[in-house]
Amino acid sequence: MSPPRTRQTDVAGSYCTLMKAPGLRLQTVFHQPSWRLASDAVEAFVTRLGGHLGPVTFHTAAGPVQPYAIAPWHGEKLPAGAPGVLKPLRGDFFCAPFGGGPKRWQGENHPPHGETAEGAWKLVADESGPGHLVAEMKTRVRPGRVVKRISLLPGETNVYLRHEFHGMKGPMSFGHHATLKFPEAPGAGRLAFSPWKFGQVCPEAFEDPALGGYSALKFGARFRDLRRVPLANGGTTDLTRYPARAGFEDLVMISARTDAPYAWTSVTFPTERYVWFALKNPRVLASTVMWHSNGGRHYAPWSSRHRAVLGLEEVTSCFHLGLAASAAPNALNRRGITTAVRLDPRRPFVVPYIMAVAAIPRGFDVVRTIDFRGDHLVLRAASGKSVRHAVDLSFLHPAS
Repeated sequence: MSPPRTRQTDVAGSYCTLMKAPGLRLQTVFHQPSWRLASDAVEAFVTRLGGHLGPVTFHTAAGPVQPYAIAPWHGEKLPAGAPGVLKPLRGDFFCAPFGGGPKRWQGENHPPHGETAEGAWKLVADESGPGHLVAEMKTRVRPGRVVKRISLLPGETNVYLRHEFHGMKGPMSFGHHATLKFPEAPGAGRLAFSPWKFGQVCPEAFEDPALGGYSALKFGARFRDLRRVPLANGGTTDLTRYPARAGFEDLVMISARTDAPYAWTSVTFPTERYVWFALKNPRVLASTVMWHSNGGRHYAPWSSRHRAVLGLEEVTSCFHLGLAASAAPNALNRRGITTAVRLDPRRPFVVPYIMAVAAIPRGFDVVRTIDFRGDHLVLRAASGKSVRHAVDLSFLHPAS
């Protein structure tokens, strides 16, 4: 796959300059040693531990925007036995395998969200520079190597991410775990997605009240409209507006249609005058997990402090249930929804993903469609307002 490119006139020069720049230096950000990447439009930090991307500042026409959540316990000592992913928890991170689950897969005992989300990444110094990071991790549970590539390009408020599996054999679930911090006002963010074909609430209990965790949605409920999702106590709720359902933690998943070259996820913040969106190839990342975290976990380290946070997680997985559930026959893959891929040690497997922010005009309420035009896209709102946004869409197709 070629590196992302912007306008034809600045492609070669800008990319070669970044590749020749000296390696990035570590600095401590929210108690985690992190590498800083920057362009004229974006500043981003990537933690060495877990490779978590955050904080990220997008400089837009509406002013600076920092959409990603940072766990409130950063710098605190975690309880004994807490998953390693919680220590650096912030922004977006790559999970391989995605999720957890009590069952091993053929002797492999992966930590929650995999080694890639909690282990130490090593910078590839001679390929990293101010706007471009290359890091790698040699995994032990599933022997092999994962390469992380992150690029920022001049004039663009986009983050291009690519992860590569090398030398691994067997089935693998995986995904990105983007977590956004919303304004506290109920319904401050308006969610919209590209066409999808299947939606379901987590089929197992997501939280246990006996341990201090509470959920609002009806476990296993299937739905066709995100505005009418069944509640455990009867009735329905609207998942297209957030924050909502204070005091609860919930998880749902929708699976994208695969008859289009791109799929997208978006959140519009009309008062703040920006839209956050993510782009993917639906044949690589099959589904979107929505994790509604709004103070429903009273046990440490959460202690009801993690509020108005929404995970918008692009995955190929069976919900968050881990590799064993995703690799085995399940209700989703029997419906033709991919929940794992089989890795071939002779061929790298590439996962491309783009996250972006764009300023919006007054009256832009919620994304209705995104029209793709090659070197840019057009976001159109239900109100009729529109925004043009430069992006290299070829990045989402590894064979291109």
